[in-house]
Amino acid sequence: MQLSHGWRAVVMIVLSSMPALAQSVPPPPRTVNLSGPRFGVSWLSPGVVHMLPERSIEVRPLITQFGWQFEKQFFNKGSGLRAVHEWVVLVGGLEQDVVLPSVSWIVGLRTQEGAEFGIGPNVTPAGTAVVLAAGITFRSGTLNLPVNFAVVPSKAGTRVSMLAGFNFRK
Repeated sequence: MQLSHGWRAVVMIVLSSMPALAQSVPPPPRTVNLSGPRFGVSWLSPGVVHMLPERSIEVRPLITQFGWQFEKQFFNKGSGLRAVHEWVVLVGGLEQDVVLPSVSWIVGLRTQEGAEFGIGPNVTPAGTAVVLAAGITFRSGTLNLPVNFAVVPSKAGTRVSMLAGFNFRK
């Protein structure tokens, strides 16, 4: 089969550009699992403390928190910001013989130095709200020590939490 000069040129251009096309396709994103235990305290504003008895829950304004943070880093450009998302599942109030579950889904950014900021929905017996979180992760080899602060404003009032924990970078 004979190709005309025009078709030969098209075939040559396509064949010679294939290596360049293959190089321009980015590799699939590498996910990093940064999950681990979390513990800390939450302060409940008077509005939150006063509305909880309507749901048969009575607590003092300061409660302990224990749980797990399921965290994945899903984007890393190399030497800049990293995109992360995390599910934070907590149980609060155990020291007061109360079980207050809390679930948050937070999407945010972390700098190479470990500073992080995020936002997402939060669900607890106090209702649904938006959580605003910030923190820093201290690193020692493969050990990460995150310390986070979260503010959850809602119709009932505000909840402020400080959580710490650890995980191992694999």
